[in-house]
Amino acid sequence: MHLSSPPTDTHQRRWVLICAVLASTMAFVDESVVNVALPRMEADLHTSLSAMQWVINAYTLCMSALLLIGGAAGDRFGRRRIFMIGVSLFTLASVACGLAPDPGALIGARALQGVGAAFLIPCGLALISAVYPENERGAAIGVWSGASAVAAGAGPIIGGWIVDHLSWRAIFLINPILSIPTLWIAVRYLAESRETQRHPSLDWAGALSVFLGLGAIVYGLIAAAARGWGDAEVSGTIVAGTALLLVFVWIEKKSSAPMMPLGLFGSRQFSGVNILTLLLYGALAGTFFFVPFLIIQVHGYSAAAAGAIFVPFALILGALSKWSGRLMDRFGARRPLIIGPTIAGVALLMLAVLSGDGRYFSFILPMVVLAFGMAITIAPLTTTVLNAVREEQTGVASGINNAAASVAGLLVIAVMGTVALSVLDLEFDAHLRRAQPSSEVRREIDAARGGFIMPRAPVQWSAPERASLELIAKDSFVGTIYLVLLVMAALAFASASIAVLMIQ
Repeated sequence: MHLSSPPTDTHQRRWVLICAVLASTMAFVDESVVNVALPRMEADLHTSLSAMQWVINAYTLCMSALLLIGGAAGDRFGRRRIFMIGVSLFTLASVACGLAPDPGALIGARALQGVGAAFLIPCGLALISAVYPENERGAAIGVWSGASAVAAGAGPIIGGWIVDHLSWRAIFLINPILSIPTLWIAVRYLAESRETQRHPSLDWAGALSVFLGLGAIVYGLIAAAARGWGDAEVSGTIVAGTALLLVFVWIEKKSSAPMMPLGLFGSRQFSGVNILTLLLYGALAGTFFFVPFLIIQVHGYSAAAAGAIFVPFALILGALSKWSGRLMDRFGARRPLIIGPTIAGVALLMLAVLSGDGRYFSFILPMVVLAFGMAITIAPLTTTVLNAVREEQTGVASGINNAAASVAGLLVIAVMGTVALSVLDLEFDAHLRRAQPSSEVRREIDAARGGFIMPRAPVQWSAPERASLELIAKDSFVGTIYLVLLVMAALAFASASIAVLMIQ
């Protein structure tokens, strides 16, 4: 064993767990709150859906590309040290987000948040793994995932209230408040742990190639909405990005200290659980990106009401995650990893079918079912990742699994954002042909193309014209998001099939 970590007692383990929960809450709260604020950001900054995709994807891209470096850096230079660097950088970037004067500055600050998250997330989980024995690890990770989920679930309703009554900028001040106790606990109670076998350097060549590769692919996928799939720049960047990812694999194969050791994927269990993560978390990311637009833009609920939709999801997830971890410890991973994603797929189908009518309960019920499915899944999934590798590789393994979840969201939001804009145009055309509205209504609909904001009628319009515009726009947005949610349900069911085929 090449793991250096001092002995720990129950008291210290508890503080490690609390610190990891607070840090992961920063990342999870930020992600969930930003989703609720996206419609207001798009309107206030007078920008497009593609800019909102980048507000999410700049964060996700940097986190995805550097998560593996973050895990490896923690293993080699000290998990406590790298963890604290990540928390500090995330906090400073959050302040920059709140002060951003335009979409470009906001996207840049979100990218810096992603860098901070790439260091704090894998090191937090690795710190838990380092102090808890294997027979208690599942329950500890269940507590971590459940408590983080509860805090992250409270974030949208609090953040929604802030968006409604203050400004979307104020939501980024949540993170500095959480960082103070996190850093205090880390300084006072966390012991350093690291892998004692040293390597000459970190795999920066691998990190650069995967960052550029993913960035090029995402740029091409998002640009396709405006330029079309046949555009030379779109196809060229996607091809170049794919080539860079192949270079990344070659670098990892040749490196003496790879950030993603390809040998780990020789384990069928490890490969299977990461493919499952890719599919399932892609479905969640796409759902949580688009549903706030449906709730706020189409059905007219406030940002706080939209945030409250996610509260039952978080509460149920938090209440059941520790039980799920113990279930994993007792019965193994395969059955929970089949049943949980299947239930999640059913929930997303329910959301697609029910949410178009705009009733609040039509959102709450699917979220309850989705929470139950994810509660069954998360702790067994995370524990399976850590148990599939040697103890000194837990930081890298955690980084790979978190990277899989992040890359899933990155690609799904890029692809489905472009697809959604294309489908929305088709929906507009179909409803315009059916309704045959006035030329004024047609002009407002045409002006709304390329964005994801519901067109609003000028105050001087007659009641029939206002009703016609609202009906065409509403039906078009509902039809578009219905298709998106069907695709997300298919991804969830596909993840369950991976568990059937690959998880022992």
